[in-house]
Amino acid sequence: MNISMLKVIQPKLGAGQIINLAPILASQIHTSTPLCRVVSGKYRITKKRDRPLTYEMANPPHFIAHRKSWNSWNTSSLKDGLRRSETAVEDEFIRRFMTGTWHGLVCSEVIIKRQFNHIRVAAIIRRAVSPTKMYFLLGYTEELLSNWIQCPVTLELQTVDSFQDVVFKYI
Repeated sequence: MNISMLKVIQPKLGAGQIINLAPILASQIHTSTPLCRVVSGKYRITKKRDRPLTYEMANPPHFIAHRKSWNSWNTSSLKDGLRRSETAVEDEFIRRFMTGTWHGLVCSEVIIKRQFNHIRVAAIIRRAVSPTKMYFLLGYTEELLSNWIQCPVTLELQTVDSFQDVVFKYI
C-alpha cells in the first residue's frame, strides 16, 4: 500500500468516508523487481567467516537426494501413505527428546529411519561424558522412546572427540 497516497487522501476524508477509501487503494499499481531466488534453508555468510557448518548444513535444500539425504526415512509421505501427521509429530518428538536427553552432546542432525515397526535413530555424539553415563543414556533413551511410541527403537550413535571434527566448512 502506498503510504504517501494515504497521507494525501486522509486529511480530506471525514469519518464517514472511510468506506470510500477501499476502491481508491485497490486501483493503485505497484511495481517492484521480482525476487526469484531461494533464501530459505541457506545460511548467510558472516563477515569474519567464523560460523561452522556441518556437511548437512552446508548443502542447500535443492541438493536433497543429490548431495545430501533426507532426515526422515519413511513411507508415510508417499501417495495414500498412512499416519502422515502422526509420523511427523513422532519424528519431531524424537528429535527434541534426543537433543534434550543428550544435552550439548549432539553434533549433527538426528536422522530417523523407519522400517516396518522398527525405528532407528542415528546421530553423531561428542565424547564429553564417561562411557558408563553414555551407556546409561543410550539405554534410557531407547527404553523411554520404545514405551512412548509403542514400537522398538534403536539408537545408532557415532562418537567424535569434539564438535570441530564434524565441521565441514566455515562461512
